[in-house]
Amino acid sequence: MAEGKVKVGIIGSQFQADIHAAALQIMPHEAEVVAVASPTPGNAAAFAKRFNIPRVFTDYSEMLKERDIEMVTICAPNSLHAQMTKDIAAAGKHVMCEKPLAMTIAEGEEMIAVTKQHGVLLMYGEELLFTPKYLKVKEMADAGAFGKIYLIKQSEKHFGPHSDWFWDVNRSGGGALMDLGCHGIAFCYWFLGRSPITSVYCQMGTYVHGAKTKADDDTLCILEFANGASALIENSWARRGGMDDRIEVFGEAGCSYANLHMGNAMPTYSENGYGYAVEKAPTTKGWTYPVFEELWNYGTPQELTHFTRCVRGKETPQSTGEDGLVVMKALYAGYASAGEARKIAMPFQPPPGVKKPIDLWLNGSARSQSARG
Repeated sequence: MAEGKVKVGIIGSQFQADIHAAALQIMPHEAEVVAVASPTPGNAAAFAKRFNIPRVFTDYSEMLKERDIEMVTICAPNSLHAQMTKDIAAAGKHVMCEKPLAMTIAEGEEMIAVTKQHGVLLMYGEELLFTPKYLKVKEMADAGAFGKIYLIKQSEKHFGPHSDWFWDVNRSGGGALMDLGCHGIAFCYWFLGRSPITSVYCQMGTYVHGAKTKADDDTLCILEFANGASALIENSWARRGGMDDRIEVFGEAGCSYANLHMGNAMPTYSENGYGYAVEKAPTTKGWTYPVFEELWNYGTPQELTHFTRCVRGKETPQSTGEDGLVVMKALYAGYASAGEARKIAMPFQPPPGVKKPIDLWLNGSARSQSARG
């Protein structure tokens, strides 16, 4: 087994790639980023300069030829995840893929199969499993603090994504549910001990951003699990005022509320504004809530450190391609539910020819009869 720091290559040079590079520098003992690949002229070079990364590529296939790179993180549009995973695996390198796993269930299944074929790990990026506040609630729940859990709520809301490709359903596969709901589905599934999801019911609309996208910008999703618990997942690209992320857990013997930002924020008033408050915050004038140690509070350094330890065989992946596939299947059921205005029983198999989850909503009878969107 190899020793020393895991050599990491990053595909991408925008928002999520920034988070990966910064997170790995926060906890540098297990890994180091040695290369970045991005097709946009100048982006990879600027990214490498910002994070002191020695090797720069405009074609990720050239980066994959670097023999010392052991793990590659995918921070690229959803439509590219499957092919990139296949290429990385064929090069004999471990894969860390950002959420959602892929555009289709078939792609997700192929990603799992090809990484197993080449004997490499497929690790699914889901930082809510590593968020300190949420981990503490999970620890209390597992210790019996709340008795039998019957309801979990998870919400993530802001005013829209950080890159233009999210608005294009042909590159993203869906809107707020695809982008943010994957977090909530993965979190609740994990929190409940991976109890199978038995049904999905979803409502969604395009309430604010209809001029720029066909995608859903506000969604409500209810999951039912085999162990009798339910989950309510709320997601929005239509919520003004910056990021809001929270969970609520209810059991027969107690409950817990955790707000990802409040408690890690410092209420601040400024007439002039200042540099940065929190992810997705549109302004720093007036009352704002700047956070400290933001990436640590999100859990990303812990997540990436865990994955690099998995590459060394020191830990077993807590979030895998199989977990990502469970989420993909629930996403498809969610869009089908909103399109048909009914609860969808799991397991759900989309009709042949469906190329992306949102098609089940856009082409559904309930959607076509709606005045919204």
